Amino acid sequence: MGTERGPRALSGVTGGRVVIDLGEYGARFAEDPHPVYAELRALGPVHRVRLPPPDAAHETWLVVGYEEARAALADHRLAKNPDTAGFVFYGEGLIGRHMLFADPPQHTRLRTLIAGEFTGRRVAALRPRIQEITDELLDAMLPRGHADLVESFAYPLPLTVICELLGVPEPDRAAFRALSTETVAPTSAESEHKAFVQLADYLGELIEDKRCAGPTGDLLSGLIRTTAEDGDRLSPGELRGMAFLLLVAGHETTVNLISGAVRALLSHPGQLAAVRADMTLLDGVVEETLRHDGPVENATFRYAAEPLDIGGTAIAPGEEVMIGLSAADRDAVRYPEPDRFDLRRETRGHLAFGHGIHYCLGAPLARLEAQVALRSLLERCPDLALDGPPSGWLPGMLMRGVRRMPVRW
Repeated sequence: MGTERGPRALSGVTGGRVVIDLGEYGARFAEDPHPVYAELRALGPVHRVRLPPPDAAHETWLVVGYEEARAALADHRLAKNPDTAGFVFYGEGLIGRHMLFADPPQHTRLRTLIAGEFTGRRVAALRPRIQEITDELLDAMLPRGHADLVESFAYPLPLTVICELLGVPEPDRAAFRALSTETVAPTSAESEHKAFVQLADYLGELIEDKRCAGPTGDLLSGLIRTTAEDGDRLSPGELRGMAFLLLVAGHETTVNLISGAVRALLSHPGQLAAVRADMTLLDGVVEETLRHDGPVENATFRYAAEPLDIGGTAIAPGEEVMIGLSAADRDAVRYPEPDRFDLRRETRGHLAFGHGIHYCLGAPLARLEAQVALRSLLERCPDLALDGPPSGWLPGMLMRGVRRMPVRW
């Protein structure tokens, strides 16, 4: 990539490699990173970047092309276990090993054990309860005539669902929400570490309480007691890690999927009218939201276990690679007119839930919650509209969403 064609945030050369400082784009990168990703894609599918705050000064390879991202997500040479490259992730040491930081055969073992409890049948059986929670939230929200959609609806729905599924007591959920948000969209390194410490302590106590209480029918109780055919079981650290992954990934992503879909529809009146006239289009709304501005902006780090080439870029052993899910899903090579939100678009193959062995286990639950939430909201709020600009874009490059979204009806 030549400096004469580089983006404004080109920061020069480090160790003989051009590095793009994403932090120099400022707040506009957090609010809308897609123009920056488009600039990068025009120059090539892979770039060396310096991350924005709160991860400033951290350098990594960033994959922004669709074909390159899809291939990288399934490439066994890109390991998820930080130990492969000599990295230490303190969150894992506190919480415990889970699937996002594991490779085969450990990943295969963990996924097999949890898949036996987190089944499609269990997810499908949640629909009546998801509808009930949705109706209760709307009953409380609608008489007011206006609300913060995130605070009143998009956040409490998936939080309640996943906490009930795992058996988290109701009094603990407000504190859990604050801690989980800090782990996926940290405001500082210090607050992130503190959140991991507190979550680790809480989950350890919750697991021990459930172990002593005996079977209760919730998912976490089932995971404590699940045993493979060969007698294998999850260790205490693995249980804590799995509980963390399910609780955090099970609601943070869905919050942003629901609010992102509403934000997209309210910004596209013609498409909103089409959905109101034909609710069978809701599946298209969910899938196009996932593609167009999905809740997970970038996959968690991978580490080169051996030398490899991604899109013509040589990656050395031990180097970190970040795969841009949002960037890849706006690649015009795969999706014509990628910046246009089109609920009738053919979205097959989008990478919002990943690809390969790390494809999101909770994708069916996220889709189900979004479909129920959107249908109920649109049916009961015929005059739904934005009541000001969405604000509080989540920091960092993992999650994509807002903390506040004022609406009226």
